[in-house]
Amino acid sequence: MQPIDFNSSEQSRRLPMDRRTFLQLAGWSLMSAGFVACSAPQPLSPPAAAEEAASTTSEPDLELTLTAAPATATILPGAETNVWRYTGEVLEGDPAALQTLEGSYLGPVLRLRQGQRVRIHFINDLPEASIIHWHGLIVPEEMDGHPRYVVEPGERYVYDFTVNNQAGTYWYHPHPHGRTGPQVWMGLAGLLIVSDEEEAALDLPDGDYDLPLVIQDRQFDDQQQFVYGGAAMGGGMMGGMNHGGMGGMMGGNSAAGGVDMMTSMMGQLGDRILVNGQADFQASVATRAYRLRLLNGSNSRIYKLAWDDGTPLTVIGADGGLLERPVEKPYITLAPAQRADLWVDFSGDAPGVQRQLVSLAFSGVEMGGMMETNPLHQGAPFSVMTVHVDRQEAETRTLPERLATPAALDPAQATNADAPRQSELYMQNMLWTINGREFEMDAVAQDEEVILNQPMLWEFVNLPGRGMMADFMAHPMHIHGVHFQVIDRQVDPAYSEGWDSLSEGQVDEGLRDTVLVMPGERVRLLMQFTEPGLFLYHCHLLEHEDLSMMRNFRVNA
Repeated sequence: MQPIDFNSSEQSRRLPMDRRTFLQLAGWSLMSAGFVACSAPQPLSPPAAAEEAASTTSEPDLELTLTAAPATATILPGAETNVWRYTGEVLEGDPAALQTLEGSYLGPVLRLRQGQRVRIHFINDLPEASIIHWHGLIVPEEMDGHPRYVVEPGERYVYDFTVNNQAGTYWYHPHPHGRTGPQVWMGLAGLLIVSDEEEAALDLPDGDYDLPLVIQDRQFDDQQQFVYGGAAMGGGMMGGMNHGGMGGMMGGNSAAGGVDMMTSMMGQLGDRILVNGQADFQASVATRAYRLRLLNGSNSRIYKLAWDDGTPLTVIGADGGLLERPVEKPYITLAPAQRADLWVDFSGDAPGVQRQLVSLAFSGVEMGGMMETNPLHQGAPFSVMTVHVDRQEAETRTLPERLATPAALDPAQATNADAPRQSELYMQNMLWTINGREFEMDAVAQDEEVILNQPMLWEFVNLPGRGMMADFMAHPMHIHGVHFQVIDRQVDPAYSEGWDSLSEGQVDEGLRDTVLVMPGERVRLLMQFTEPGLFLYHCHLLEHEDLSMMRNFRVNA
């Protein structure tokens, strides 16, 4: 296998139509769709703000299309694999804003700048409804990808927003209720990288020395097609998906989206590790410093990432962007949806040296090893990728002592400092829930009402005695529309063995949008919401999200 080419491809640079022609065609398409479908039940229409933004005379700095459609990809030898893929085209602005990962089914890397106004036309050419969530970006409610605004097959949605985030590694993926897991498994995901002036002044490795790495797991059948919930997925995806595996254990019980109940309970795990959509991934590097941007794009797998030779990892960024200062870890714990930026200096390695990035063994994140029929069960050790040092370069670069000035809040200033808002995580009535509540599209409980621009404390609680499977599994909890500080973690001593196997790798020093809550653990977070409206918080084990472990909260001005 050839090492991946990280440079932008010509395909992403070609503009087959100008902006005016595209918008004219889009308008006629939407009008025609309206005449055909006006008598059918419809999801919420794109809000007026989105439509007005698309027609305003104020031009964006960057305008592009993102199309989701079935495709094929060469992943394993022997046959093409049916996938779903995002493809993009720049209509106005810098063509380098789209960076295609050659040989990958993943969507293009979107490269945006802080302060930039961006307009994205999402085109759904899938056989089912979808919507895009810009994971980690702070955007208005109607731009965030809430499933209320789901886009039906053949329809379009216009995203128009200003990039307010600091420099960092973010990503985008589908977010239709009940269908997020299978759509991501089929290939719908992509990295989103934001730059800013503060980062540019640091002179961090860039260009060919800034490597985006999306880590995922997949399972294949003997025809090289993805297997999800015990059944093969074709180009039309979900045929037969309610036939479960696990020796028939709950296999006949259909859960979210026709997925077998065991998958919905435990999460979907693969038995092959892919990096940037490639198996047995290899990267070629020179004897100099690199920036590695790691995304755990897996549905449910947790990684305990380390170098095989025991070299410590130098972390410079997390979900919310650069850390204040670099931190050194023996390994990093990367839960689904979390990101980590690493500084890796190969200047001390001679050409010919190889390193393995591996995931080390860990325990305590699922009940009793029930999934150990999979050789890559949760917590199993395995190799992730190989790095070849294959050339000499004399360039030297120094790791900055100080990286950024993240916004820091004072817990004492929280409006609920004496009584943090609690979210208890457990299963009830065969659904994953938060505080015993399942997902309802527009529902907001009284304790899910929060105040704009007011610091507040939240606690996620994963303790026994609060419902079925209350303490059997780890839950990576994601909150939309905010970055938060991890204030503290408290673990029940009965769960310390599993907790200890991952705790040193938790990157709690920076801002996060997703936090791993271990069995027996209580995690306290500090945050401040800056966008009003209706947003989501949920478990980012995607099968749990699809099985109702998701709720709304409302930010009130």
